Amino acid sequence: MTKPQIIHSNINSISSEQWDKLLESDSANFFQTKKAFQFFKSVGLEPFIFALEQDEQITLLITGIIQKEKGIKAAFTSRAIIYGGPVLSKNVSKRDILEFLKVMISHLKNKGIYIEIRNLNDYSGYIDIFEEAGFTYLPHLNFYLDCKDEQVMRKRMSSSKLRQIKKSIKSGAKIIEAQNIEEVKEYYTILHDLYTTKVKTPLPDLNFFTTMWKDGVAKFLLIHYNDEIVGGIVCPIFQDKVIYEWFVCGKDGKYKDVYPSILATWAAMEYANKNNIRYFDFMGAGKPDEDYGVREFKSKFGGDLVEHGRFLYVSQPLLYKVGKTAVKILKSS
Repeated sequence: MTKPQIIHSNINSISSEQWDKLLESDSANFFQTKKAFQFFKSVGLEPFIFALEQDEQITLLITGIIQKEKGIKAAFTSRAIIYGGPVLSKNVSKRDILEFLKVMISHLKNKGIYIEIRNLNDYSGYIDIFEEAGFTYLPHLNFYLDCKDEQVMRKRMSSSKLRQIKKSIKSGAKIIEAQNIEEVKEYYTILHDLYTTKVKTPLPDLNFFTTMWKDGVAKFLLIHYNDEIVGGIVCPIFQDKVIYEWFVCGKDGKYKDVYPSILATWAAMEYANKNNIRYFDFMGAGKPDEDYGVREFKSKFGGDLVEHGRFLYVSQPLLYKVGKTAVKILKSS
């Protein structure tokens, strides 16, 4: 006799063994792991989870976080962010996915202005189901780099980036793994300055990064030069499959012949190659119809341009419109 389907929304009712088994799926990613969920919770964020159990097997899983600014801004900035996208078993049907999404929306729509799924895999075969549930598909680009062969990696990179890497190393810049909290703090200072002056989007606080380092949630590959940290990259790793560029920064232009951001990006590529991690995920390259300076930077490292897009469900249209306008004003100021 077939047991009824259950949609869990409490992590304690989900079998860790079944969760791990589902992560063998092609659609799995680091941000849908228990480790990521527990990390987000440990730094004071509000994670959520939904898992579909069928015949004592988890066949569909989504985790994410509620993000919002502090104080009075909270009501106007609250949103549900799902990094990576859903993890799907080959045994789950489109009808099951639709019902699952409806339940998820009913739980989340009052917690934020919108729900955004930032895909890191190809879900093009499921766009119709997401749209039926009320989501809109938004084109969004990314670069995905095969790291299995170092010589191939080097051949695919632009000659200018290779020269800058060689010059940086020749000038004395070194790639190191963060050894202590002070180095993490130095890195964060550079990152914070970048987000304040150029990126102009919210950045997690220092505790987010120090906890990530202490708990071994991600690799901190830093660039050391002139007795200081001058840049680095924070990379979660998913099994032997993917290393991710989550946060990268550098004191670019400060020292002659030293290019910290470029060397930091290479550090992740080299780490993947040496540790038999198959791919490097650049974690986004902007919208196809908009100029995006970072896309030009990322394109020089030889990755394949892909469009895995995003899914957006807007639960409070007026506040969403106001928020979009506010972000545009902030970025242009």
